Amino acid sequence: MNEDVQVQGEARLARVHAEPHSGDMGDKPGPPEDVYAELERLPENVVGEIIDGELYVSPRPRIVHGRAAFRLSKRLMPFDDEPGQEGPGGWVLLAEPELHLWRDVLVPDIAGWRRERMPELPDVVGVELAPDWVCEVLSPSTEKLDRARKMAVYAREGVKHLWLVDPRIQTLEVYRQENGRWLLLGTHSANDKVQAEPFEALPIDLSGLWAR
Repeated sequence: MNEDVQVQGEARLARVHAEPHSGDMGDKPGPPEDVYAELERLPENVVGEIIDGELYVSPRPRIVHGRAAFRLSKRLMPFDDEPGQEGPGGWVLLAEPELHLWRDVLVPDIAGWRRERMPELPDVVGVELAPDWVCEVLSPSTEKLDRARKMAVYAREGVKHLWLVDPRIQTLEVYRQENGRWLLLGTHSANDKVQAEPFEALPIDLSGLWAR
């Protein structure tokens, strides 16, 4: 099926396509079965995502990428509804969840759901409930996919808030979705201390995200 999944460099479109559908493409939610089966066979050193019935394969993030995602997650923990956790709470936060959004499968670096929309954590591989917030940490191999294809899916599914973190240039872009379009609320950089939607209740010191 797919060729050369030991990908290096930019995320690429694998040579996997859904078989022609005999009926209405909208009559059954979920990714095409043959493409999802190929995704499940990918080795652990790559990330597979499905958009518009096609499989995209990306290399696993580099250390700097993973470090920024981990440190941002730590700074957001006061918002997570963990027992005994002090802070505003009200959110369920997950690292690298597999999202099943209609016929697409996406894996953001971090995603969050307001607790009232996810009162219990589902015991599933793929979460079908669209998040209220997603964060993508950009890398040279995934930036085009994150900014173009994935942002469009998130907007279509009604995700309200999106952050883009770029460790290379040390920036945080904060977006709000309005009427299916992404509105850039601000770009923060380097040592800024920000109070950004939807986590404006507490300031976040960005300097810690880039420290090595």
